[in-house]
Amino acid sequence: MPDFMVLLYATEPDETELRERWAELPEWDEVTESLREAGQLVANGPLEGADAARTVRVRDGEVLLTDGPFAVTKEVLAGYYLLRCADLEEALRAAARMPTARYGSVEVRPMMGHGPDTS
Repeated sequence: MPDFMVLLYATEPDETELRERWAELPEWDEVTESLREAGQLVANGPLEGADAARTVRVRDGEVLLTDGPFAVTKEVLAGYYLLRCADLEEALRAAARMPTARYGSVEVRPMMGHGPDTS
């Protein structure tokens, strides 16, 4: 079965939004446990805020370090799930259950060598 990286993007929350998101914890637990029970969950985890990110680039042999995420955007990578699903459609159905899909975005991407065309 192929593996899919599910990337969760959301805006950095203010105090009110942060409380609202923490209130979703039971829903996250239910989604995560159901993916585990279905044998789809390989790994998952939240990430620290964008202010903790560092980006590394190497240009002409010189290492360039930048504070923050790699792109200028209001949404930042907030967490991930690595799922093992029968196909892309199954991975998309799982991603649509993520609470982040309601206020941010959820990217689903096949892992190289494990995509839909690989047997």
